[in-house]
Amino acid sequence: MKWLFWIAAALIGYSYLGYPVWLWLRSRWSPRPVRRSPGEPAVSAVMVVRNEEAIVARKLENLLALDYPETKLEVVVVSDGSSDGTGAILEAFARGGRVRTVMKAVSQGKAAGLNDAVRLASGEVLLFTDARQWIEPGALRLLIENFADPGVGAASGELMLGDPATGETGKGTGLYWRIEKKIRDLESASGSVAGTTGAIYCARRSLLEPLPEGTILDDVLLPMQIVRQGARVIFDSRARAWDSPDLGGRREFARKVRTLSGNYQLLQLAPWLLTSKNPIRFEFISHKLSRLAVPFALLVLLVASLFLRQPLYRAALIAQLGFYALSLVAIAGVKIGPLSRIADPARTFVVLNCAALVAFINFVTGRKAAWVR
Repeated sequence: MKWLFWIAAALIGYSYLGYPVWLWLRSRWSPRPVRRSPGEPAVSAVMVVRNEEAIVARKLENLLALDYPETKLEVVVVSDGSSDGTGAILEAFARGGRVRTVMKAVSQGKAAGLNDAVRLASGEVLLFTDARQWIEPGALRLLIENFADPGVGAASGELMLGDPATGETGKGTGLYWRIEKKIRDLESASGSVAGTTGAIYCARRSLLEPLPEGTILDDVLLPMQIVRQGARVIFDSRARAWDSPDLGGRREFARKVRTLSGNYQLLQLAPWLLTSKNPIRFEFISHKLSRLAVPFALLVLLVASLFLRQPLYRAALIAQLGFYALSLVAIAGVKIGPLSRIADPARTFVVLNCAALVAFINFVTGRKAAWVR
């Protein structure tokens, strides 16, 4: 039982602390800086939308207002079976000449829509984004600077959770996301990132490969396909997009389940990710897959603590129960003074790992997490 306890503790510790520490050390002894320089290649901003009439006009205005020459920037939007007013809004923007559209009467999923958008796009570099997030005006220029380095195949921007006027939130999901971004920054500093920020990243068109039908994590598979061809995928925190830190409990949980389900799906769609064909196999396993095992490690840790009687394991049991109690308090919305600062991250941690369990159940039962919006 002691062996189970320490193996589980080691897995959890490596996933959230050991791997970042290793990346930090690697970035110090073997840094790989990017040779940046201003440039203005032709860019196509591509986006797939479905039933986004409430926000798609704002997003198109955001893209068209980016600090980049109008003659060098086009916008390609695929409407994936929208049944609301999205199509009419896109047609109105298309009359201006800078927006090109594909209207699909029947939804075929985001992956199919992205394949259509890439085929239609004419830019040397493609900017991938989603409808909901707002991109800072200078972000595209900053991302393009990275492509002066011939070794860079894709460059991911930074997603900020909060309000541009007041800054990024440090609570709950915001805190977790800040830790995640630091890991990406460290991966980029000495190699490649195992995935990009779907809300804002650029890629060389010449390196893009078609996505398999039904792909959930296009912002992981596309970059990994680029890495497989020998190019780097880097993270540039200067280029920023903004989003709400909380989309509502049910919607946020469903989004987490879908994302984590996508990690399982990747192993089916691209088994080469676990072979020597993947130049960053170690990073992919450490960053993306080890966290899928954390929920099971947490259960093993708790059960082992229940059976082990020594003081150390009793203390570990009390700490775990206290941590989970704080998460339940946060889920219930109860304020407990200074402890609320701990309770909110505890809630996020527990919710994320519950979502990972649901994703595993979806995987083994064959239930698919479809893209809706």
